[in-house]
Amino acid sequence: MKLKKTNAVLGLLSAIALLIHMGYNLFSYITFYYNPGLKLLTAMPFMVLVCAHAVCGMCTVFLMGDGTRLDLYRKHNLKTIIQRVSAALIFPLLFIHLKTYGLLSGSAEKGNWFMFAVIFVSQILFFAIVNLHTALSFSKGCITLGLISDEKKLATLDRVVWCIYGAVFLAVSVAVVRGQLIMFVLK
Repeated sequence: MKLKKTNAVLGLLSAIALLIHMGYNLFSYITFYYNPGLKLLTAMPFMVLVCAHAVCGMCTVFLMGDGTRLDLYRKHNLKTIIQRVSAALIFPLLFIHLKTYGLLSGSAEKGNWFMFAVIFVSQILFFAIVNLHTALSFSKGCITLGLISDEKKLATLDRVVWCIYGAVFLAVSVAVVRGQLIMFVLK
């Protein structure tokens, strides 16, 4: 149980660090102010927490037999299945996310608009999947830590978390799309 609680703490801290990282990037794209030091300051703690959370999560599933069987309790396990699939999808999209600026810049310079569009869409998909995974996982982390047990409070927490991460996803997506179109297409 210690591993699951550690993972829950790391997940909740990752959720907060994600908001900070997205908040800085939102500010950067809205104001066109970029500070590599601040970017690193918001990204590195987030990356460390997420990596530790991912390792703990994989250990929980693979070493503790905490897998979810698709054939049993299908409706009950749907959120858990989506949570785990979204976690798996984060990794391939993360590689594109880390190289997005260079990939978009290179595609725009070469006039390869198909590749530009693919990178653009995969970036928004990455934002969506990260926010989906975080919103699905937040209340589960609170339950694991014993912070919430009442069904009404759980439903309220879920609604609040979905609203926060949905709003941040929309705001960041719009700001990033606008900013990158200005930088690479409308020069």
